[in-house]
Amino acid sequence: PGFLLCMTITFAIVFLAGSPLLSASFVQYAANLSMFAPAFGQPFMDGVYWSIVLELVFYGWVTLALLTGLFQKRKLELILIWLAISALNEFFIGSGAARLLFITEFGPFFAAGVLVHHLHAHGRSLPAMLLLAAAFLISCGTLSVTQHWMLGHYGIAVSSANLVIANVVMHAALIGAVLLRGRIRASGLTLALGGLTYPLYLLHQDIGYLVINAATPLIGKWFAAFGCGALMLFVSWAIWRACERPAQRLLRIWLGRAVDAGLARFRRVSAGAQPAE
Repeated sequence: PGFLLCMTITFAIVFLAGSPLLSASFVQYAANLSMFAPAFGQPFMDGVYWSIVLELVFYGWVTLALLTGLFQKRKLELILIWLAISALNEFFIGSGAARLLFITEFGPFFAAGVLVHHLHAHGRSLPAMLLLAAAFLISCGTLSVTQHWMLGHYGIAVSSANLVIANVVMHAALIGAVLLRGRIRASGLTLALGGLTYPLYLLHQDIGYLVINAATPLIGKWFAAFGCGALMLFVSWAIWRACERPAQRLLRIWLGRAVDAGLARFRRVSAGAQPAE
C-alpha cells in the first residue's frame, strides 16, 4: 500500500512540475506499478526505486532457501558461498548478469543484516563473527563500484574515505541498535521513526530535487534543504499513520481469510480424494 501511494504522489508531482530535468508519463506510471519498470522499457519513477528490484531478488532467494530448508540448516554455508561469489564477481569478473542475479554489488550488506539477526537469535559464534567481518570488508571494497558509476553519470562522487566512514557508521548503528535493544523500550516514537522510513525512502529523491530547486531562489539553499527534509519527514509520518498502517491491517486480514479459505478447500478436496475403507 505504501509503495502504491508514494509512487502515485511522486508521479503526480513530477508530472505537474514539468521540469526539464525530470519527466513522467502515464506509460511510465503503469510500468512502475509492477516494480520492474525497465522490463517494460520504462525508467523507474524515482531514482531510488532500482533498489526495490534488488530487495525482491533477495527475498526470492531467501524464500527459496526457506522452502528447501537450507536457510534453517545451512545458513552460514550459504552466506559463505554468497560472499565468495560477490567478491569474485566484483573484484575479478564484473559480470552484469551475476551482479543482478546474485546482487553481488550489495550482497555483503544483505549478508551482514542476515548475520546480525543470526547472532541476535542464536548467540555469538566464531564462524558467524568471521563471516560478519568478511561481509563488512567486502562491502568496503564494493563501494568503489557505485562510486565509479556516479563519476560516469554525474561527473562527481563521494570520496572513498567518506564512503568507508559512512559504511562504518551504518554497520555500527545496526549492531549498536541490536545491542541496546534491552535499554530502549518500544514506544510510539520509536514505532513512528521506524514506520516513516519506508515512505521517506520512496518519496525523498525526485520530489526533494524539485522542492529544493524551486525554494532555493526564494529562501536560500540551506533553508530549502532543511525545510524540504522537515516536510518529507512530516509527509512520510502522515502516510505511515493515516494510510500505510490501516491498509496493512486490512490487507493482512484479507490475506489471512484468503489463506484460511484456500487451506479449508484443500482439506476438503484431500478428504474427498481418499479411498473409502
